[in-house]
Amino acid sequence: MAKKAAPTKDPFRCSECGWSTTKWVGRCGECQAWGVVEEVAAPKKLSLVAGHVTSPALPIGEVSLENAKARSSGVSELDRVLGGGLVPGAAILLAGEPGVGKSTLLLSVAAESARAKINSLYISGEESASQVRLRAERLNAIDPNLWLASENELGSVIAHIDAVKPQLLIIDSIQTIASAAVDGAPGGVTQVREIAAALIRIAKERSITLILVGHVTKDGSIAGPRLLEHIVDVVLNFEGERHSRLRLIRAIKNRFGASDEVGCFDMNENGITSLPDPTGLFTTRHSEPVPGTCVTVTLEGRRPLLAEIQALVGAAVPDGRDFGNSRRVTSGLDNPRTAMTLAVLELRANIRVSGRDVYVATVGGMKIAEPAADLAVALAVGSAAKGLALPADLIAIGEVGLAGEIRKVTGATQRIAEAARLGFKRAMVPAGSDIKISGIEIMEVARLEQAIARVKIN
Repeated sequence: MAKKAAPTKDPFRCSECGWSTTKWVGRCGECQAWGVVEEVAAPKKLSLVAGHVTSPALPIGEVSLENAKARSSGVSELDRVLGGGLVPGAAILLAGEPGVGKSTLLLSVAAESARAKINSLYISGEESASQVRLRAERLNAIDPNLWLASENELGSVIAHIDAVKPQLLIIDSIQTIASAAVDGAPGGVTQVREIAAALIRIAKERSITLILVGHVTKDGSIAGPRLLEHIVDVVLNFEGERHSRLRLIRAIKNRFGASDEVGCFDMNENGITSLPDPTGLFTTRHSEPVPGTCVTVTLEGRRPLLAEIQALVGAAVPDGRDFGNSRRVTSGLDNPRTAMTLAVLELRANIRVSGRDVYVATVGGMKIAEPAADLAVALAVGSAAKGLALPADLIAIGEVGLAGEIRKVTGATQRIAEAARLGFKRAMVPAGSDIKISGIEIMEVARLEQAIARVKIN
């Protein structure tokens, strides 16, 4: 008598991390995600019979590049991040916080593509067609080659694709499209995975550029299965503060270009526009030198951006005593790193800030997390504490160590070249940087106290 096959061990598995369990649970015991534990189908034996070949294999040098050529989206900063533009058959996932401007940006992209005689189909699952039309009129995004529909069912979306035959397809958003043939609630892990896979398959077969809008969770990660980020070609993150005009697109994954590029946009009442040179948002030109300001150069991906750091230091306690009530407030900077820089400034450069309120901020909503801004923070605070202004044509770049040393930073030559292009005449950099750029004086410093002495604020 034949033995009965043993039941599959741990028949329920998490689709996010692979954790398995003997019974169904609502929350994964490993990654703590909700609604991702699913029953695993019984394993099937793999067939070793040769199947049908869609296209014969060719020597790599004979493979045609015609279908992989990028075409401009009409939005220069998006083209920069994508590595040249929109590639036929590419699947792009754009994610961002609610209200950051994802729909506005993509409506502009669809309109610019339509003006370039590219048939574009914009499908909204969150708004009615009338609501999208109102935004399109405000953005001047009306064109006969731009088609618009409001759908929430996959079958209806495919019907629109068959009717319009678009070259550019935008789905806003993937979490709102569902199918009765797939288990799970709309927006759930299973639905999102299957709907995205079906749309990507259609885009590849018909050489349609597909852009999917994705929601984000409260911690900023893309909602839905992690698999979604693996099956698309490009993952873009759209960032920005509600109270700032600045918007940034970062490439997290890019099969067609660099994955560390950043695009800058200006969000205003007329819509969203590219910012090829966003320096004006992050710096302020003062008619006269003002104490407490210093300009640095940050690297966003491979892109150098000038940023102004401003500091305000409260009045010193008359008898010099510190009662522990002084405040340390930062905006746009890493708070622990700024506190460390203030401690080094006092102990190594003899500029007293203990017992005094210190406020340090960036201009224009710029966020700086890299150590290269340490020297600029120290100089701005020292300038504010002493009430002496720094030279208006000076920039400062360097990491400050706990021993007071100034350490080298990456991309120093690229940063200084950008500052020289924008008219700065002096640059304070770590000793040994070996930078030679015409039109700008290089001031090398090895220690923080040396940097303070060079700008005469001690």
